[in-house]
Amino acid sequence: MIPPPLIPGAPSRAALGEAPASASSLKWAVLHDAANHVAAVAGLEPEPVTAGIRGFPALLREAAPWRRGLAEQAIDDMAAVMEPGITALLGIEARGADARPAALALWREFTEARDAVLALIPPGGTMGPPRNA
Repeated sequence: MIPPPLIPGAPSRAALGEAPASASSLKWAVLHDAANHVAAVAGLEPEPVTAGIRGFPALLREAAPWRRGLAEQAIDDMAAVMEPGITALLGIEARGADARPAALALWREFTEARDAVLALIPPGGTMGPPRNA
């Protein structure tokens, strides 16, 4: 059975491409659940799940080891930013302050990092091995 999303209105893990669960695909799904919460705090609508986001875990599994390693490290880095960021948002809200500006900044950091990770694994597999400079 596939668990429901953590945040109401967020995409389910199945919508994010979780076939056989790997650590990276689970992190990818959890990051998007968390990001949708951040978007809600920022006053934004949940982001639609694109084919690129949904299919990323499958592309990651098929990627060259060097690309997969870079992408997995980037996903870990995103989690390392999101966790304290969400903790800070919760603290802001607990004090009764407006967390929207901080949430918007965290949302922007997440989307920029996610777009960079997506660029590591091109959908058509058109990028070859790294160049030796």
